[in-house]
Amino acid sequence: MPWDLLIRGGEVVTPTGVRRLDVAIEDGSIVELAPDLIGQSRETIDATGLHIFPGLIDPHVHFNEPGRTEWEGFATGSAALAAGGGTCFFDMPLNAHPPTLDGESFDLKLAAAERSSRTDFALWGGLTPDNLDKMEELADRGVIGFKAFMSSSGIDDFARADDLTLYRGMKIAAKLGLPVAVHAESEEITARLSSEIRARGGRGWRDYLASRPIVAEVEATQRAITLAAETGCRLHVVHVSNSRSSELVRLAASHSGANVTCETCPHYLTLTDHDLERLGAPAKCAPPLRTATDVEELWQDLADGKFAFIASDHSPAPASMKTGDDVFTIWGGVAGIQSTLSILLSRTPRLLLPQVAELTAGHVASRFDLPRKGAIAVGNDADLAIVDVNACYELTRDMLLDRHRLSPYVGRTFHGVVHRTIVRGSTAFRDGKSVGESRGRLIQPRREPQRSGSHA
Repeated sequence: MPWDLLIRGGEVVTPTGVRRLDVAIEDGSIVELAPDLIGQSRETIDATGLHIFPGLIDPHVHFNEPGRTEWEGFATGSAALAAGGGTCFFDMPLNAHPPTLDGESFDLKLAAAERSSRTDFALWGGLTPDNLDKMEELADRGVIGFKAFMSSSGIDDFARADDLTLYRGMKIAAKLGLPVAVHAESEEITARLSSEIRARGGRGWRDYLASRPIVAEVEATQRAITLAAETGCRLHVVHVSNSRSSELVRLAASHSGANVTCETCPHYLTLTDHDLERLGAPAKCAPPLRTATDVEELWQDLADGKFAFIASDHSPAPASMKTGDDVFTIWGGVAGIQSTLSILLSRTPRLLLPQVAELTAGHVASRFDLPRKGAIAVGNDADLAIVDVNACYELTRDMLLDRHRLSPYVGRTFHGVVHRTIVRGSTAFRDGKSVGESRGRLIQPRREPQRSGSHA
């Protein structure tokens, strides 16, 4: 019988190197992987001169559906992900309304995602003072893990987790066999600094930067590590903007045996505090952008393996929320989901192509125990990005597929043109356009609940 799809002559990027291989796909899975395959297929793609990456998995996005679909939505968000070579995303629990804090809200979000997503997806559940008794039902629904804010989230119905809440939530998560992801900034430091600066009349970008110093990240990261070590919880620190925090994570994992990892984001690898002053609202985020020296230190940390993976933290909002005279009231969040792979490819050979594949797919699948994802291998889902790594392009707004197209990367020149993105054997993006139908499905992690008595 002929295969459904045969991709010929591409340079396949694997964890161990790059090899010229043919890829045969049947029923959404990779069934053969070898040079010069002999056989027929219903469709053939000539990938000569192009590289084939495992589809990018973005573990940190805010698509804001249901309830705030006008901010983004699964249809436009997943289309932009596919345009950047992505095949799976993990949607965060806040910004949707209602936030994903119990089984009922999970069901609402799942229905919206199944209806509109062009790529596969996983869903985070929340960890707040209001839903500790709902974490088990979220786990039973299939959440990828639990997200907590150590500082104010900016959303009234998603409360920050104080230390006792985080401690108790981590104990529950450990018993459920799921990780906790934390936004690690000190509420004590950031809230008081913001109040003092604003009381003095501070309203500008330098004032905002001063209100969220690196020490606020470092202090909260250390606190989260301490609680995770005590509870036996798997901890993941999201959107790390500085090398001091990533070093804390490395030391905890290597010397104390804590099960902790961290991620950084493309905007922390690309933009600086001066870019925030130049670009304004499209570059506002928390933690904020840092100095050029911090950017270079993060690239070195990336090369040294301190970060488990890259996540976009795609967090869009309508243009009306990205304007104002007081920068503290402007909605924060960088919309950059389409550019992650290109940003990394633009720094090769500092990052080797297998490293890029691991940072964007392999390590995500491993850390979150995703079945059949993260690598180009026989038996895995046929999630692939076919890319011309040598081609350059200038990013323009009309190339963007997210809802508001307010990317801070517009006008920049990148390497790596995505020609085609394939989700479980079906093309979702080709040559600048979304194709096919919405066909995303929920991806649930393998779970290994903690044995009774292993931690207090």
